[in-house]
Amino acid sequence: MSHSPVFKFFEKSITFDKTQPQPVYIQVSQQIINAIQRGYLHKGSLLPGTRKVSELLQIHRNTAVAIYDELASQGWVEIIPNKGTYVLENNNKSLKIKSTSETRNTPYSHAIETGFPFQESFHLSSTSESSDAKLIINEGKPDLRLHPVHQFSRWYSSSMKRKTLIKKWSNPLGVSHALFQNQLCNYLNITRGFHINPTNLVNTRSTEMSLYIVSQLLIKPKDVVIVGHLSNYAANMIFQQVGANIKTIPVDHEGLNVDYIKENFTKQSIRCVYVNSQRDYPTTAMLSIERRLKLLALAREYNFAIIEDDYDYDFQFDGYAMPPLATADEKGMVIYLGKLGQSLFPSFQTGFVVAPQNLISEAKNYLQLLDKQGDLIQEQMLFELINEGEIYRLMKKSVTIYRERRDYLCKKLNQHFKKIASWNVPSGGLALWLTFTPKISLVQLAKAAENNNLFLPKTLLYQDANTCSIRLGFGSLDFNEIDFLVQQLKIAYHKVS
Repeated sequence: MSHSPVFKFFEKSITFDKTQPQPVYIQVSQQIINAIQRGYLHKGSLLPGTRKVSELLQIHRNTAVAIYDELASQGWVEIIPNKGTYVLENNNKSLKIKSTSETRNTPYSHAIETGFPFQESFHLSSTSESSDAKLIINEGKPDLRLHPVHQFSRWYSSSMKRKTLIKKWSNPLGVSHALFQNQLCNYLNITRGFHINPTNLVNTRSTEMSLYIVSQLLIKPKDVVIVGHLSNYAANMIFQQVGANIKTIPVDHEGLNVDYIKENFTKQSIRCVYVNSQRDYPTTAMLSIERRLKLLALAREYNFAIIEDDYDYDFQFDGYAMPPLATADEKGMVIYLGKLGQSLFPSFQTGFVVAPQNLISEAKNYLQLLDKQGDLIQEQMLFELINEGEIYRLMKKSVTIYRERRDYLCKKLNQHFKKIASWNVPSGGLALWLTFTPKISLVQLAKAAENNNLFLPKTLLYQDANTCSIRLGFGSLDFNEIDFLVQQLKIAYHKVS
């Protein structure tokens, strides 16, 4: 029997890689399933015993047992005590072998294109770029290496083991969800100066999801949406996807030029204005108090909504964060978007929307369609982080580190770029707005930098007749990486200037 086709299949055809994150028993069981689907292992075939499998594959016998248990749990084999393990009939008649030249472990190919027309979306085309460069710069993301992985692993494991978890998942809108909503409201009331309750709040997976839901509720095709001349490309894509007519207005050192709105638009002609609460994206300019008050007054006079995106509230280095526009809104004109847990790993972060009760009620209905299940473990952990004050400690530690990185980057820029570029030291946030004078080709600069193992994605480059700037994220860089960034950027600059 050792020379049977079944034994030869195990000996010659099954491969696995112990360095892969997927367990060996899963890798092997999937290959056996593939062989059954293709007809290489027929109904009734007797598979080798676990001792023989461990010998043929050079694996522990417990792993061989796990392989057969996995196959049996999925209904591919039957384990008969004292007799052996037998292949059951493959009930999926639609699975056919396409070609005898295919290898046993290669999955079936699927159609590349649909056989029917559908509506493609140019606006949602991916802006992601990849590179093999040693250092990749982003628009200002946190450093995931600072996340307390081991501590969160224990907390997550503890949450998973709780006996009440299944009951909570069976009733996702029950007590657990209400407790988190109340805790989040309390947190926002203390930190941002709100006076809200859960009827004014809905939490989502991300700020992008929040903005998508709000846009679906607020904006109709051809509605005018006002953004800054240089604005958040992700937000613009969402607005364009719902059919908005995007109009840009000037941005200077005081943020959006609110007077420009009154001078160039009429009443009832604007659906909403998109503004950043702390620092303008991408320029990092702060909207002045005078302009904030003007914008609120204009919203009431012109009857438009204000979408206030507070994307970097957690990262305030100098002084205090500016109170959100929504805290001074008595007429229900502001929809506030925020994020909790930006110092944490992305899986533990949550977005949220603060708005009048009637809009939040509709947003929750919409969220039920998109994400009915939610993430109760994430909510439980964030609840405990807030309740125990851990969220404040983590934030304070990360802000100290990011402030040091900001100061170090500015120091290095002063040494190497003082005569050829200008920048303001941001009071917060994880990015710096670097403007070159005289202007150079930023595309050529990025190409030269990539040749030196420094990758600058196109989404960081802002160049037109009046602009030659880079949004330079520093939050994810340690001191050595900042040194490398400045050195290689200077070398690239000299090659293209």
